[in-house]
Amino acid sequence: MANLDMINSIRLLRNIGIFDSVTTGATIPLNRLTLVYAENGRGKTTLAAVLRSLATGDPISISERKRLAGQHLPHVVLDCTGGPPPATFENNAWNRSVPNVLIFDDFFVEQNVYSGLVVRPDQRQKLHELVLGPQGVALSRQLQEFATRIEIHNAELRTKSAAIPAAERGTLSIDDFSALPARDDIDEAIQAAERNLAALRQQQAIRDTPAFVPALLPEIDASAIESLLQASLATLDAAAAALVQDHFSQIGERAEAWIADGMARVYQTTDSESVCPFCAQHLSESTLFAHYRAYFSEEYESLKRRVADAVVAVNRQHGGDAQAAFERAVRVIVQRRQFWSQFSDIPEINVDTLAVARDWRAAREAVLSALGSKQNVPLDRLELPVPARSAIEAYEAHRQTIAQLAQDLQRLNNAIDVVKEQAATGDATAVAADLARLRATKARHTAATRALCEDYLAARAAKTKTEQARDRAKAALDQYRTSAFPGFQSTINLYLERFNAGFRLDSVTSTLTRGGPACTYNVLVNNTPIPVAGSPERPGEPTFRTTLSAGDRNTLALAFFFASLDQDPALSQKIIVVDDPISSLDEHRSLTTAQEVRRLSNRASQVIVLSHNKPFLCRLWEGTDSTVRAALMIGRDGTASALRIWDVTQDCITEHDRRHALLRDYRDNGTGDRRDVARAIRPVIEAFLRVAYPDHVPPGTLIGRFRGLCEGRLGTPQEVLGQNDVQEIRDLVEYANHFHHDTNPAWETESINDAELRGFVTRTLRFTRR
Repeated sequence: MANLDMINSIRLLRNIGIFDSVTTGATIPLNRLTLVYAENGRGKTTLAAVLRSLATGDPISISERKRLAGQHLPHVVLDCTGGPPPATFENNAWNRSVPNVLIFDDFFVEQNVYSGLVVRPDQRQKLHELVLGPQGVALSRQLQEFATRIEIHNAELRTKSAAIPAAERGTLSIDDFSALPARDDIDEAIQAAERNLAALRQQQAIRDTPAFVPALLPEIDASAIESLLQASLATLDAAAAALVQDHFSQIGERAEAWIADGMARVYQTTDSESVCPFCAQHLSESTLFAHYRAYFSEEYESLKRRVADAVVAVNRQHGGDAQAAFERAVRVIVQRRQFWSQFSDIPEINVDTLAVARDWRAAREAVLSALGSKQNVPLDRLELPVPARSAIEAYEAHRQTIAQLAQDLQRLNNAIDVVKEQAATGDATAVAADLARLRATKARHTAATRALCEDYLAARAAKTKTEQARDRAKAALDQYRTSAFPGFQSTINLYLERFNAGFRLDSVTSTLTRGGPACTYNVLVNNTPIPVAGSPERPGEPTFRTTLSAGDRNTLALAFFFASLDQDPALSQKIIVVDDPISSLDEHRSLTTAQEVRRLSNRASQVIVLSHNKPFLCRLWEGTDSTVRAALMIGRDGTASALRIWDVTQDCITEHDRRHALLRDYRDNGTGDRRDVARAIRPVIEAFLRVAYPDHVPPGTLIGRFRGLCEGRLGTPQEVLGQNDVQEIRDLVEYANHFHHDTNPAWETESINDAELRGFVTRTLRFTRR
C-alpha cells in the first residue's frame, strides 16, 4: 500500500462550494477503493473539481467555486502522493500538482463526448486525443525530434562533401565515390579492364567462337554386369537342372547351345506326339526331354536376349566410334582454350588421350569376354574376373577425371559468357566506365582522400542511424494509429455489451479536419449506422440527439472513459475518480458498473467513487476486499457540508432486512406504507433467487430471463423449477411490476387493495422461505 500513488486524506476544504471550513476529513483515511456517499447538492461535484484542479494545476476549477459570501479565498490541503509537504491550494495556486489523477464527471463528458444533445467538433477532437492517449503523443513528439536532428545532419554532410576533390571522383557521386571499397588487386583489375577494352577490337571472332563443350566418357556399370552374369532361371527345379547339365557334360563342348538349337527343331506328328529331329523317335516317354522343356523355357530365352542386348550396348557405347568422338572433343577443347585464354584466365588443359583409349579398350574387351562366356552357358552363375574388374577400375579413374574437367569447363563458360556479352554490344562505353571506376577506386584510397571520405561516411552513417530511428518511430506511430482506433472501438463495444446497452459503435476512425485530427464514429442501432461526424444534421433523419436516450448517452460516456483507461499503459500508477457513474435513468446498469469499477480498483493505484446512489455503493463495498476499501460521506453541517465516516456495512445489511421485515410486519400486523410494501416484493424475490439458484441467476440476471429458462426446461432432466413454482414466480412478479418505474410509468399512482396486497405478500414470504 505504501508504494501506491494515492490520496491519503482530505485535511482541509475551506471556502469552496458548500464547504465552509472542513477539517474532519484529516482523520478519515482513504484507501485503494474509496467510496464517497452524498445526496445531490452536498458537494460531490465540488470535490471532483478540486481533484481535477490538483491533476492539472489549473486553479479555475476551484476559484470559480469560491464559497458565496465567503470572506477568504479557497484553501485546500490534501495528503497525497509526492509529499511531504501535502498538496496545498492557497492564494489561488497549488504548491504542486498530481498529474496522474484521471476523473470521470460531467466535465469529462462535456470535454470529450457530448454536450446536451449534440457532439461538437471540439469534442470529437478531444476524443481523438483520448483515443491516442499519452503513448501516441509521446510517439509523435519523438518523431518530430528525429526530424530536427536529420536537418542538422544534412548541413554537416554538405560541408564534408565539399572537401572531397571533384577531379578524383570523376562522374561518381559523393556517396558512390566514398563507398568504393579498397582492393588489394586494384592494379591487376585495371590491367584486366584495359585488356577487356582492347578485346572489343576482336568482336567478330569472339562472337563466332563457341564456349567449351565438355567431353564425357560413358560409364561401365560393373555391378549391373555382375548381376547379369549371376542371373539364372528362378523357376527351374534344382534336380532337373542337375540332370540336364550332367547330360551336357557327356555330350561335350557347346552342348547346351547345340541342344537348345535342337529343341527348336522338335516337331509333332498328326496325333500331337513330339518327335526327336535326330532319330525320329517319339519323345513322350523321355523324362530328360521334359526337363529340357523346363530348362529351355521363355525365361531362358529372355535371359539370352538380355545378355545379347548387353553385348550390343557395350559395343555401341564403348566401341571405336565412341572413342574416336571422344578424342575429337578433346582436340576441340584444347583449340578453344588457346583462343579464350586471350580474354580470360583459362588454365592449361592436359588430357592423355592415348592412356584413356588404352584403358578404355581393355575394359571394353574384358566386359565383352565375360558376356561372351555367359552367352555360351546362359544358366551358369559366373563371376566377373578379377582382371576385368581391374580394367574397369582403371577406366573409371579416367572417367572421373574427365567428369571433373567437364565441371571445370562449365564454370569457365561463365567467364566466357561475360566476354561474349561485352563483345556483343559492340560498345566500349561499359568497359570504359568500369575502367574509370577502377581508377577512381585507386584514387579514393590514397592517404589524403581516404581521410576525407571516412569523415564524410561517419557523418552519413550518423544520419542513416537517425533516419532509421525516425522510420521506426514513424512506423510505430502509424502502427499505433492503425491499431488504436479499431482497438478502441472493440473495447468500447465490449463495455457497451457489459452495460447491456442496446447500441454499438462502428467505424471509429481518425479524420483530419480544419481544427486538426478528430475522431468520427457511427452509433449502430439495429444494424443501422447513425453517423457522428462533422456534417450538419439532416432534418427528418435519425441523429445522435434523437437516437440515444439520456441514459444511453451517459452509458456511452462511461464506456469511453473505461476504454481510455484500458489504453493507458501507466494505469497501475493512476488515481481514478468517478463522479456519479450511474443516474436514475440507468440504474439497471448499476451492477455491471459496480463490477467494472471493482475490476478497475485492482488495476489502478486508487479508485475514488462519488455517488448519491447508496445501493450502487453498497454493491461496490460488498464485492471488495475489506483491507483495501474505505468509505466516507458528505453530510449536512448547518448550512454547509462536512465529511464523516460512513458505515457502509450497516446500510448494506439493513437494506435487504428492511424489505423483508417490511413484508413480515405488513402480513402480521398490517403496518407500513402499502406502496413501499408493494415495491419491496420484487427485490425480495430477486435476492432469494440469487441465493437459491446462483448458477442460473448470477448478478444482473432479470427474473423474466430466469423464468424463461425454467419454462424451457420443464419436463427435462435439466428442470430447475416445477410447473407450479414457475407459475408462482410469474404471478408474483406480474403483481410486483405494477409498482416499479421501469415496468409501469404510472407506478406512483397505481391503486392498492389491502387484501390483494396482503395475499401477494404472504405468497412471497412463503415462496422465499423454502
